[in-house]
Amino acid sequence: MLPNEEQQTGLVWRAIQRRNGPESITQVEPAAVRLFNGFYEGNPDLVVDRYGSTLVIFDYRNPPQPQDAFLNAVTAKCRETIPGIQCVVLKSRYSDIPGEQQGKIVLGKPDRWVMEHGVRYAVNLTMNQDASLYLDTRQVRSWLKQNMVGKRVLNTFAYTGSLGVAAAAGGAWQVIQTDLNRDFLSLAKISYSLNDLTIRKADFQAGDFFSVMKRLNRQGDLFDCVILDPPFFSSTQKGRVDLQREYHRLVNKVRPLINDNGWLVAINNALFLSGAEYLAMLQALCADGYLSIEELVAVPPDVTGFPDTIHNRPPIDPAPFNHPTKIAILNVRRKSQ
Repeated sequence: MLPNEEQQTGLVWRAIQRRNGPESITQVEPAAVRLFNGFYEGNPDLVVDRYGSTLVIFDYRNPPQPQDAFLNAVTAKCRETIPGIQCVVLKSRYSDIPGEQQGKIVLGKPDRWVMEHGVRYAVNLTMNQDASLYLDTRQVRSWLKQNMVGKRVLNTFAYTGSLGVAAAAGGAWQVIQTDLNRDFLSLAKISYSLNDLTIRKADFQAGDFFSVMKRLNRQGDLFDCVILDPPFFSSTQKGRVDLQREYHRLVNKVRPLINDNGWLVAINNALFLSGAEYLAMLQALCADGYLSIEELVAVPPDVTGFPDTIHNRPPIDPAPFNHPTKIAILNVRRKSQ
C-alpha cells in the first residue's frame, strides 16, 4: 500500500535532504544525481533525477494520471531545496500521449550536457524513456577514466557512449563505440567534442552486436578492454540478448577479442537475476583459468538509496552486489600466451 500524499512528500523531502549535504554531488554543478529512488525509498511510482540545472521527474503511475498537486509540490520543493534548478522535464512511463514517455518540458530549457569526474557528457533528456546517461554506472566511468590510459577499448551496446567517452577522456589511444542505433552514437560524438577528443568516423560503428563481433573476430582485432553492458532483452535476425538466461553467451562472443591480461567490464542489470546467480555464472566462466574476477564495482548510494532512507528492497537479493545493476571487472588471459 502506498503512503498517503503527506507521507509521500515527507519521503521525498527526506531523501533530497540526505543527498544535499555540504559534500554532496548535488552541490557540484552541472552534476547528474538521483534525488529520490522511489522503488527503494517508499514510493515506486516516482523517481526524481537532477541533470545539471534540469529536474527530471519519472512518473510510473499506471494507469497514467495528469500532472497533479503532488507532482507540483515535488517540483516546487526541489527547486526550493536545490539551488540552480531552471528546467523541469516530466516523463510519464505509461502515458499514451505522444512524447510524454520521452518527456514533456514543464519549465525552462533542458541541459545539453553534464559534468562528472571532470568529464563532460552530452545528454538529450527527451530523446528516450530514460535520460540518455545512466547514473548507476557512474563508478564504472570513474574506473575507466583512471585505468584506460594508452589502452585500446571496445564499447559494445554503447548506447550514447558514456562508458567509451570516459575511457577516451582517461587517455585511451583508441575507443571503438558500437551500437545498433546510429542516433545514439551521434550523442557520443557530441560528448567527444565537449571534451576536445578526436572524432574518427571508423571509431563509431552502427550495427548489430553479433555481426560486429563476428567481423572483428574475423579481422583478428584485439582490445585491452571490452565493455559489455547489454539491454535486458533484445532479438534481431542475427541473435538474441537475454541477460537473465544467456549472458554467458555474450561473454563468450567478446572473450576472443581481449588481449592477454586485458579486462572485461561485465554489467548485468536483470532485475530478477540474483547477485548469487550472476556471480556463480561468472565463476563458472572463470573455471577454465582464463578469466578471473578482479573486482566488483558498487552502484553509488544516491541510486541505491541510503540506509536511513530505504524502505523497500529489490525483489531479488543482489548480494554480493549492492544493486540489481551488477558490475564486475574480469581479468582475461589468452590461451596463446
